[in-house]
Amino acid sequence: MTGAGQDVPWWQKAVGYQIYPRSFQDSNGDGIGDIPGIIARLDHLADLGVGFVWLSPVYASPQVDMGYDISDYRAIDPAYGTLDDMDRLIAEAGARGIRIVMDLVVNHCSDRHDWFLKAVADPSAPEHDYFIWRDPGPDGGPPTDARSVFGGPAWTLVPELGRYYFHQFAPGQPDLDWQNPDLRAAIHEMMNWWLDRGIGGFRLDVIDLIGKDPDAGVFAEGPDLHPFLREMHDAAFRGRDTLTVGETWSVTPETALLYCGRDRDELDMVFQFEHVTAFHHPERGKWDPLPFDLPVFKRTLFRWQEALRDDGWNALFLSNHDLPRQVSRYGDDGEWRVRSAKALATAIHLLRGTPFVYQGEEIGMTNTRFTDPDEFRDIEAIGHWAEARARGEELEDFLTGVNANGRDNARTPMQWSDAPNGGFTTGRPWIGVNPNHAEINVAADRADPDGVVAHYRRLIGLRRDRRIVSHGQFVAHAEGHPQVMAYARELDGERLSVVVNLCAQPVSFRVPKGLEVEGESLSANVTPRTQVRGTLDLAPYEAFAVMGPGGESGPG
Repeated sequence: MTGAGQDVPWWQKAVGYQIYPRSFQDSNGDGIGDIPGIIARLDHLADLGVGFVWLSPVYASPQVDMGYDISDYRAIDPAYGTLDDMDRLIAEAGARGIRIVMDLVVNHCSDRHDWFLKAVADPSAPEHDYFIWRDPGPDGGPPTDARSVFGGPAWTLVPELGRYYFHQFAPGQPDLDWQNPDLRAAIHEMMNWWLDRGIGGFRLDVIDLIGKDPDAGVFAEGPDLHPFLREMHDAAFRGRDTLTVGETWSVTPETALLYCGRDRDELDMVFQFEHVTAFHHPERGKWDPLPFDLPVFKRTLFRWQEALRDDGWNALFLSNHDLPRQVSRYGDDGEWRVRSAKALATAIHLLRGTPFVYQGEEIGMTNTRFTDPDEFRDIEAIGHWAEARARGEELEDFLTGVNANGRDNARTPMQWSDAPNGGFTTGRPWIGVNPNHAEINVAADRADPDGVVAHYRRLIGLRRDRRIVSHGQFVAHAEGHPQVMAYARELDGERLSVVVNLCAQPVSFRVPKGLEVEGESLSANVTPRTQVRGTLDLAPYEAFAVMGPGGESGPG
């Protein structure tokens, strides 16, 4: 899976681009992004050089959780278009060398899915056993005290049945019972139906939860998780040229290879979140974020590089639809916005693995600022505000957490131009556009030959064209340095040295011996350098990469 030769899986030399369709481009003026809008913007992605799109859900859905509650796995939601539109997207993207990787939610579905409607209507129906049901507890209430991720109990009573069903997320998202072989077969059949239509694979939402045992209080990485994943691989992925990446909030470096080891026949890679959760409050979670600490951040990312050094594969990211904008969280979204956006991209894209770019990241989009709960659209923020208000928490305190880490930050519309609504829609957008779209937008950034887009284009090209970037071994340096992130990539006697100042102050950095190199400047966001040795005076958020002789020989 991880060999350094030329015959490697396509996704090991590609960069992915996540599209949140509701916020990408509206083609018909209804204020909601759609598939025809995506098609209209494919040339932007082709120019960036991305190899595949991770497409957040476009399936039929009542949109309780913005499409992560699917009511029909084989239909497109009318807000996004039609199945013909989807086929056209697959074809148009393919003509540009871009594959479509669909986001698939199979831990749960919508309570309006035909399966659940039948389950409630008739307890003797086969579909009733597709879900997790329990009798009331001894006090007549929920069977356990499990809580939903979005607030409130994880059990909802169906009065006409006198039983509770389990939902780890919203009540409108009943969990599927993966212990049922008929359910698993139906899911595998649906996966093959999509793969046969020509998609490039799947991003599998919260896939580490499908082996749960709610009676034992085991929700993530349950005892049957890996047998289920191996069965899925055999039924849908074996023999296909696809990419499968699992969202796994519970995975650790010690368990990662159980998912993506070359001999496991499960997934190609996993999204891990240790570098994200390291800055969540240990008791109050993401709503009370901890200050960014670069040594903690580096140790986490470097640990994952080492854990998957010889097997498995890293998924590299700082942003997605559930996370704050990376330049606001890890960089400087004020004076140093452009330079810190480039620095963060350099730090992540030159690691070993497959980088994922979240829409707007390539122009340095920032968090917005919410001042009123009526502005929220995210079910998580709405639910937790209700709980916080009931506890007597002040709105100002809650808004501080939402403005730092709320999911709506990533979901404001893509900023294409300085036109009204950032060129996203001619109508009223479903969520407010960030007011800074007049200055921060694709058209303005592209007009600058040294803009953020140009920097991303260069980094993406390096991964595609340079084997040392895609498959060189990783060597950590200066792990405890409080301001600088530095590492090397080594392959066949060559060394690529990466140095990134991740702070807004100048830094004097003494180069460690194993990082020294002289040769070609591959990337720079301030001044190109051809030497990495001695003591370097680094400008705020300066980042560069130099390649030359000096690396260890051997396979990657």
